[in-house]
Amino acid sequence: MVTFTLNGQERTFDGDPDTPLLWVIRDAARLTGVKYGCGVAQCGACTVHMDGSPRRSCVTPISSVEGSDVVTIEGLAGPEAEAVKAAWIAIDVPQCGYCQSGQIMSAVNLLQLVSAPTDADIDNAMAGNICRCATYVRIRQAIHAAAAMLKG
Repeated sequence: MVTFTLNGQERTFDGDPDTPLLWVIRDAARLTGVKYGCGVAQCGACTVHMDGSPRRSCVTPISSVEGSDVVTIEGLAGPEAEAVKAAWIAIDVPQCGYCQSGQIMSAVNLLQLVSAPTDADIDNAMAGNICRCATYVRIRQAIHAAAAMLKG
């Protein structure tokens, strides 16, 4: 049995300890913002925050989550999250939208760590988040816009 916090609520999973966190979130908790993309931690669609850092949930066995604090796109909150969401809407970042929850999770974490990211900072933080619609220019614009909103 594994006990952890998911979006501020304590959860217990009593199943196969090798079950990926992604499937616990989607199937057991019924939160579908986290997406299955590649299953090998290469695309970023399954990105969540685990103890404050981005984590690919498709390759994270639930056994490694014991006692951790996991946040999905549904539970994402705070000034950085609000700024990123507002910038994503203002710049009309999504095209198909499938990758966007993972993109947003990574962008928020970047802004929590770096208040005025350079293009290089953005490229490094967003590496591994693949957008099949290639909205990378708008993603970068939105991150810069969110950083500017946070400065006031």
